Amino acid sequence: MRIISRKILIEFWKKHADSEQPIKIWYRLTKQAKWNNAAQLKNDFNDASIINSRRIVFNIKGNKYRLVVDIEFKIKIAFIVYIGTHSEYTKLNIAEIKYVKTNKK
Repeated sequence: MRIISRKILIEFWKKHADSEQPIKIWYRLTKQAKWNNAAQLKNDFNDASIINSRRIVFNIKGNKYRLVVDIEFKIKIAFIVYIGTHSEYTKLNIAEIKYVKTNKK
């Protein structure tokens, strides 16, 4: 999988240092993945929540943090939509939030 954008993850773990290693593990496993559908993804991340055919919520660091990703399985791209604490996540309508393209500097 190609992951867009790692920068979001780095910015997050700079604020939440205890999330760095779990995020790096998620990143490495996802980058190596060749999933064709959500069922295959669940084989690697059985505690991930499938919201719809492309939106997946991953538990990071024992569910302390939530990572929302839109995955285009056909073209093997994962878009980071949101990462935050579990309590921040519970205040969102996760099906409605959108991927926001970040500017590269």
